[in-house]
Amino acid sequence: MSSAYLLLSHGSRDPRPEIAMQQLARLVCHKLSKNHNSVNSEHLVGIAALEMNPQPLHEQIQEFAKSAFGDCPLSQNENRLKIVPLFLLPGVHVMTDIPAEVALAQQAAGQDIIIELQPYLGSHPNLEKLLAKQIAAMKAEAWILLAHGSRRPGSKETVEAIAASLPAVAAYWAGPPSLESRVKELVDAGYREIAILPYFLFAGGITDAIATSIEELKLQFSAVNFQLAEPLGASAELAELIWDLIDR
Repeated sequence: MSSAYLLLSHGSRDPRPEIAMQQLARLVCHKLSKNHNSVNSEHLVGIAALEMNPQPLHEQIQEFAKSAFGDCPLSQNENRLKIVPLFLLPGVHVMTDIPAEVALAQQAAGQDIIIELQPYLGSHPNLEKLLAKQIAAMKAEAWILLAHGSRRPGSKETVEAIAASLPAVAAYWAGPPSLESRVKELVDAGYREIAILPYFLFAGGITDAIATSIEELKLQFSAVNFQLAEPLGASAELAELIWDLIDR
C-alpha cells in the first residue's frame, strides 16, 4: 500500500504561516523517511489551505494526490491519502467545512484513492505539554491563554480545559472574554506580572495585532509588567505530534 500525507492549515494573506507550514512539512517528511526508510518521501508530504488559496480545498487535495501517486494509481484501495487538519479548536472549519471538502475530493477520486481525515491537531493530548514548556520558560505571576475563539457551540471547552491545566485563564481574540477584560480581572486581583500565551500555530497578522494590543494595555496598566510568549511555531516537537496523528 502506498500512503501520502497532506497537512492542512487555515490559510493566510500573510506569507509567514505558509513558510512555517513548509518547514513543518519538511520536518514530517524527515520523520517519514526515518520511520519508513522512504527515499522519495518529499513527494509524499504536502501542504494545503482551506482559505486564501486560488483553488478550493477539494481541488488542492486532488492535485496533491496526482503528484503523490501519479496518473496511474495502483490497483483499487492501495493508495491512501491521510489529511491532518492543523487546527487548534473544534470549530466550524474542523467539524463542517473540512469534512465537506474531503467528501468532494473522495467523490472525485472514486475507488482509486482512500482519503482519510485524521484527528485535528488541537485534539492531541500532548499539545498541552508544548504549551506548559513555553510557560516554564517565562516568569510570571499569572498567565492568559489567548485563543482565536469560534462561533461553534462547545468549541471553547477545549481551551478552558487546557487553560485550567496550565494553569492560566482563557481569553479570546474573536469573542468574550476578551484579552483586555481578563487583564483587568487579574489586575483587580492584585497581579502585576502578567504573561500572555497566544494559542495560535504560527506568527502572522493576528499575532502582530495581539502584540499591538499589549502595547496599548501597557499604557492603560502602567504598573503591570506584561510579557508575550511566541505561538507554537514549526518545531520538531510539533512535527512529532503531527506524526503521531498520522500514524494512528
